[in-house]
Amino acid sequence: MSSASGPRILIVEARFYDELADQLVKGAVQELTARGAGYKRVIVPGILEIPAVIRFAIRAMELRATDTRYAGYIVLGCAIKGETDHYEHVCNEAMRGVQQLALDYSLAIGNGILTCQTWDQAVVRSRVDGKNLGGKAAAACMRMIEIKKELGL
Repeated sequence: MSSASGPRILIVEARFYDELADQLVKGAVQELTARGAGYKRVIVPGILEIPAVIRFAIRAMELRATDTRYAGYIVLGCAIKGETDHYEHVCNEAMRGVQQLALDYSLAIGNGILTCQTWDQAVVRSRVDGKNLGGKAAAACMRMIEIKKELGL
C-alpha cells in the first residue's frame, strides 16, 4: 500500500495476462503518484472477479471491518477474443458488474478493462508509451472523485 496525502484508491487488477497488467498498473500508478493519491493493489485472476472485490471492499467499510476508506476505484485487466463465445460473456458480465456497483453505491470508478480482438490491440492500449489506458483509467477515477465533491457527495 502506498501512502500519500491525497485520496485513497483501490486498484483491482486482473493478472490473466501479466505483461498487459504490468503496463496498465504502471500507467495507473504513475498517474496517481503525480496527483498525490495513495493506493492499494488487489490482484485477481481475471476480469470476471473484479466486481466482487469492489463489493468486498464496500462491505468491509460498511461493517467497519477496516479503517481504510477508499475515495475511488480503478479496475484493470484485459480479455482477448478467442474461438468461443466465452469472451462475450466474461466481458459483458465484468463490465456490467463494475457499472452496477458504480451506480448502486455512487462510486468513483476508472475503468481500465480492455476488451480486445487481438493481442496486438491489447499491447497498444495497455502500454504506457502507447494509449496508456491504465493512466487514463486513473485520471477518470480522480475526475469522478472531484465531481462527487462538486456535487456534495
